[in-house]
Amino acid sequence: MDTTLRDGEQTSGVSFLPSEKLQIAKLLLEELRVDRIEVASARVSEGELEGVQKITQWAKDKGYLQRVEVLGFVDMPASVNWIEKAGAKVMNLLTKGSLNHLVHQLKKTPEEHFSDIAKNIAFAQEKGISVNVYLEDWSNGMRNSRDYTLSLIEFLTQLPVKRIMLPDTLGLLSPDEVKDFFDLIIEKFPNTHFDFHAHNDYDLSVANVMEAVLHGASGIHTTVNGLGERAGNAPLESVIAVIEDFTDLQIGVNEQKIFRVSKLVEQFSGQHIPANKPVVGENVFTQTAGIHADGDNKKNLYFNDLLPERFGRQRKYALGKTSGKANILKNLEELGISLEKDELAKVTQRIIELGDKKERVTTEDLPYIISDVLQNNSISKDIYIEGYHMTHSKGLKPSIQLRMNIHGKSYDANATGDGQYDSFMRALKKIYKSLKKELPKLTDYHVSIPPGGKTDAFVETVVTWDYGKIFKTKGLDPDQTVAAMMATEKMLNIVESFNQNPKKEESKFYGNEYRAIAG
Repeated sequence: MDTTLRDGEQTSGVSFLPSEKLQIAKLLLEELRVDRIEVASARVSEGELEGVQKITQWAKDKGYLQRVEVLGFVDMPASVNWIEKAGAKVMNLLTKGSLNHLVHQLKKTPEEHFSDIAKNIAFAQEKGISVNVYLEDWSNGMRNSRDYTLSLIEFLTQLPVKRIMLPDTLGLLSPDEVKDFFDLIIEKFPNTHFDFHAHNDYDLSVANVMEAVLHGASGIHTTVNGLGERAGNAPLESVIAVIEDFTDLQIGVNEQKIFRVSKLVEQFSGQHIPANKPVVGENVFTQTAGIHADGDNKKNLYFNDLLPERFGRQRKYALGKTSGKANILKNLEELGISLEKDELAKVTQRIIELGDKKERVTTEDLPYIISDVLQNNSISKDIYIEGYHMTHSKGLKPSIQLRMNIHGKSYDANATGDGQYDSFMRALKKIYKSLKKELPKLTDYHVSIPPGGKTDAFVETVVTWDYGKIFKTKGLDPDQTVAAMMATEKMLNIVESFNQNPKKEESKFYGNEYRAIAG
């Protein structure tokens, strides 16, 4: 049973809209194919009632109504009437599974509580609502008031209860305790259906679920992305993987849809999935170290049974300072690009340099990097920016101190401008004017980032120049101004090469090579 829409919604700051609840319910039952969903707590709000009504109306039309459950309380007739109005047919009745809760919260005797439970179940039956029963704080009950807790279970087995649901409400159990408690209960009540409801306060929920199913639990409760109060509930995605890979049990959940549903719940809940979260995290199927990519090329040495394709995902190979050629090759294969050996080495070196700056390099960045490296390969570098210091202050014009190296000699200039790149160009013009050299006319300036780029993305700046004929150069850097300066540096070298040997360079300068570079 998935309880994302009830217990998961108890995550701090999460409140699904009625329409969102309906969409998630549809995905859980039809796409993921979980057996049951718990969609709300009774008597919470009018919005909650509307959300449940939307789900039950849809579920009734699809024949799923018995798979939709609502948490109710020992408060006859309020919860039963609310559930009936919501159109649901299954109530999960919350009872006190520990003597501590019973005495200090309800302030009743076991006999009074048992009597109230029986009346509520009988009333629900009259209304055509079937009942499962939660033993709230069951784990503490088994630790500290075992006689009471077992007597409650014994009492419930004599009533028309479909399932008895055993929650580790405070997430305090160890796997050994789960094993021992289930061994004891299953031995005493072998013909009763028990569900286990784990919380994750000690990060043991998945391990506890595995022990529960191995020792007699007939049902388990999860939430998508592990949503829930405090540290959350047992995450559906991890529980499914563990049951599939570490038990002989069969489940009907469609693994292929897990990631899709996970991302939708992330969007609706506003709760970001940690990058390292098993199964659904952004990084969990990403190899970062080059040695791992190399091992994957050599008989999949770093694969395990937790294959990304099972969950509708793909393995990725990160690009950064620990990338080797194997990582680059994996990404190039994905893009359908092949490089010569020396080109691959230069692309690898460029990615490592960017990684040292802590830049996040993505597959989408790769064509930009390759284009930049290949363009650099085809242009001699007799002229380059040796150093610069730029300032950009509110109320003052941007300024630059620039040092250019031209054929081994350094030239300095200062300038201010209407923007950082304008100040750079003004300083550059001062240097070239002192050398009695002309610069091409800048006719167009275009900035773009790779698809899906973020604030730390690469910026590609393409500058169009007029030097008798039109040509373009591009620069690539996380900083837009620096990218434009790099494009300008390439222009200076192209023009210098042409001026030194016009006839030799003319076909390249005005021909296909530089047009291809530009595109």
